[in-house]
Amino acid sequence: MPTNNTPSLTIFLILLGLLRFDSFPGLEGATGKLASIPGLYVFGDSLVDAGNNNYLAISISKANYPHNGVDFPSKKATGRFCNGKNAADAIAEKFGLPLPPPYLSLKGLFKEKKRESAAVTGVNFASGGAGIFNSSDKKHGQAIPLSYQVNHFISTSSPLQISFVVVVGSNDLFDYFGSFKLRQMTNPQEYAQSMADKLKEQLKRVHDTGARRFLMIGVAQIGCTPGKRVKNSTIYECDEEANTWCALYNEALVKMLQELKQELQSSMTYSYFDNFKSVHNIITNPARYGFEEVTSACCGNGDLNAESPCLPLSRLCSDRSKYLFWDLYGHPTEAAARTIVDLMLSDADSQYSSPLTLTQLVSS
Repeated sequence: MPTNNTPSLTIFLILLGLLRFDSFPGLEGATGKLASIPGLYVFGDSLVDAGNNNYLAISISKANYPHNGVDFPSKKATGRFCNGKNAADAIAEKFGLPLPPPYLSLKGLFKEKKRESAAVTGVNFASGGAGIFNSSDKKHGQAIPLSYQVNHFISTSSPLQISFVVVVGSNDLFDYFGSFKLRQMTNPQEYAQSMADKLKEQLKRVHDTGARRFLMIGVAQIGCTPGKRVKNSTIYECDEEANTWCALYNEALVKMLQELKQELQSSMTYSYFDNFKSVHNIITNPARYGFEEVTSACCGNGDLNAESPCLPLSRLCSDRSKYLFWDLYGHPTEAAARTIVDLMLSDADSQYSSPLTLTQLVSS
């Protein structure tokens, strides 16, 4: 694993992600190309999976069938839970990098050149269904949890400075929502704290590689996904209990960051981005962000297009650029992913960010 003495910038995106920049001389407007970085390594869940689950023999958490990929350049499903490119792809393009290939696609005989090339420009380790915890997804071969993804990265050597994107955390919360046993064993505050504590362990592992500056993105309003809304008998309103639990986790995350900053002192600087608030603002005022539909899924069936997953025979919306959600689970459309990444990179004031804005973090 590469190490260096260059101060790096680690960024947590969308639900719980991280993006590390070992070379970040400046930040241009979010609608243009950003400063050059040598490579991008992606960790996380289905929000950024580029097809790793395609290679898991018994996983049912796959998106390798239509209508997924309908707007991807090849017009074919790639394993991305989206109509086109996801947030990690959008970030790679911002920095002029090729889309990081799935890690599992690089394993095997006769792929040495592909592995060498990817080690320079980046690899995607993300897995649909993955979480911060090593849940039953790993036991049953359904997904690759975060700690195993980091292990895979450690086993992948690269002679260059690299960058990371990690998007993970929502599945841990969905597990809690859906598990009566978990909710009997621990209350929401305790569970949120345990998530933050486990994530702290992974952050320390990243810090040990040389990462020094972090942009942390909180969890969005999971209770406002189409799948949650359709179960709410009150005219499809958001599940406010679920949103409350997300807010509890964000509070635990902020506190954890403050404690980690104290422990690491001058070797860590961070900015926390309030994604809960940013998605709330998109839902509250969709026209401002170019959207028309922020409650229904673009691909699915039934009420709100949210009574079944996105499948080949599902009903597909005609204009994906006007929809916030791709499917009932709340995966964003390509347009939504790009909008959120633009908000994250273009935030020039303190509306969403503390204790520093991203601009201040980069220049610090």
